[in-house]
Amino acid sequence: MSTANLSPIPELYVSYESAQKLKAEAGNLISWDLTPRQICDLELLMNGGFNPLKGFLTEADYDSVVDKMRLADGTLWPMPITLDVGEDFAEKLEIGQDIALRDQEGVILATMTVTDRWAPNKALEAEKVFGADDDAHPAVNYLHNQAGGIYLGGPVTGIQQPVHYDFRARRDTPNELRAFFRKVGWKRVVAFQTRNPLHRAHQELTFRAAREAQANLLIHPVVGMTKPGDVDHFTRVRCYEAVLDKYPAATTSMSLLNLAMRMAGPREAVWHGLIRKNHGCTHFIVGRDHAGPGKNSAGEDFYGPYDAQDLFREHQEEMGIEMVDFKHMVWVQERAQYEPNDEIKDKDNVTILNISGTELRRRLAEGLEIPEWFSFPEVVAELRRTRPPRSQQGFTVFFTGFSGSGKSTIANALMVKLMEMGGRPVTLLDGDIVRKNLSSELGFSKEHRDLNIRRIGYVASEITKNGGIAICAPIAPYATTRRAVREDIEAFGAFVEVHVATSIEECERRDRKGLYKLAREGKIKEFTGISDPYDVPKNPELSVETENVDVDSCAHQVLLKLESMGLIAGRV
Repeated sequence: MSTANLSPIPELYVSYESAQKLKAEAGNLISWDLTPRQICDLELLMNGGFNPLKGFLTEADYDSVVDKMRLADGTLWPMPITLDVGEDFAEKLEIGQDIALRDQEGVILATMTVTDRWAPNKALEAEKVFGADDDAHPAVNYLHNQAGGIYLGGPVTGIQQPVHYDFRARRDTPNELRAFFRKVGWKRVVAFQTRNPLHRAHQELTFRAAREAQANLLIHPVVGMTKPGDVDHFTRVRCYEAVLDKYPAATTSMSLLNLAMRMAGPREAVWHGLIRKNHGCTHFIVGRDHAGPGKNSAGEDFYGPYDAQDLFREHQEEMGIEMVDFKHMVWVQERAQYEPNDEIKDKDNVTILNISGTELRRRLAEGLEIPEWFSFPEVVAELRRTRPPRSQQGFTVFFTGFSGSGKSTIANALMVKLMEMGGRPVTLLDGDIVRKNLSSELGFSKEHRDLNIRRIGYVASEITKNGGIAICAPIAPYATTRRAVREDIEAFGAFVEVHVATSIEECERRDRKGLYKLAREGKIKEFTGISDPYDVPKNPELSVETENVDVDSCAHQVLLKLESMGLIAGRV
């Protein structure tokens, strides 16, 4: 049997001596501060995880990858790996120029020769790579609302690895894993990709997959960037470590992969396969809806449940890594064991139990029992430590609406009611307070208003993370900014969007601060509802009408909503 999977693969790092010299020279180059996603990509470029790529894709490679999942020379590669930058930065560069790539602390990780610079067709990229130009997809949202407008391509010279202070002993480069497999004599290795905590069904299916492939098992979780709202990687790794004891040590190992996932379903599965092949694996488990991002704007799944397996199967020979298809495992109560759902012959005579991810999150949120047949007590204990019941977690209430709609008044009333109940600190981040203390230097251009809302979101996410209640009441006219704030906060707790749906006519009639009058006279430029748009929230958690309704009952509606979501304990 071939042992090609065990011999070293090329890396993009230079020797230690050259790196010291390069580092000194790179200090004088124009430098780009990498985003968290770009750092993940660069690490896997440099250590061979993205072999055969030698750097960020050139325009010809990018076009070819987007169009037909292949580099310009025909090599299979499904995912555009691009260095996206702002237009201002791109304009400073000459083609052929070297730039330094720095991490967020300013450490130079690599240099790159810019051979290509272009403005991509992002709508086409979204359509081809993710299957739809639909902002409900986290990577499409990232593409349009976070990624820079210009892509740079060119070869990369690695100077040093990105620094990780956490779980260092569990992180391995492709060559370190290959050396480990050589050392322990593993010739066949099946990799299991995961971004969620492992429960008993996963353990059962990984056991079966390893047995079926007559291979050793590498649990290879992603700790780079996953999907907004996923359990944080620190908690997940502690959960994995708790489960590792359940596996035979001689045939199972775990390594962490610093990958920024795109949640691209079928293409992502092929990409994951190629990355695992580079890490020395011979087999790869692909599940139902592998790396699917959930529902699209129409409320349907982005990809069919077996699309990823079909695309992988089509290319596995060329990839040189075999797929083990992952069965949907369910618990059969009478036999007290997990079995593949489609292999149960006596379905009508047995009790089949299964807990979905959504149901698990609900049980954790409400502090309900999680049965032992579903998960290991050690894993549940770890999850409960990070995610106490909702009524003990921090959360954010985010009011949005026109100027003069009554947001601040309702927010103040809500704050007082929550303080009366006690139990958690409450902070009000009202538009005027924030403008004075956080954003005094900002004007009212779209860019500055976005920045102001992002600052509010940042402070609210820190309050939420630390178990407090944040009440925000800015105008927040733009849906994409509100979504970004929601993602920041939902990493730590609940985000409750309340649309104060007072009509523009009513707000103008009230005009407490005389702002509408000034806007009509053209003395205030870019005024929401008059000369600047307001994106009405499509699915707020709550919409309140303030015309002919007193403030107290509006605040009470919000309290009832919080109670129904389990965020505050019901009053007896």
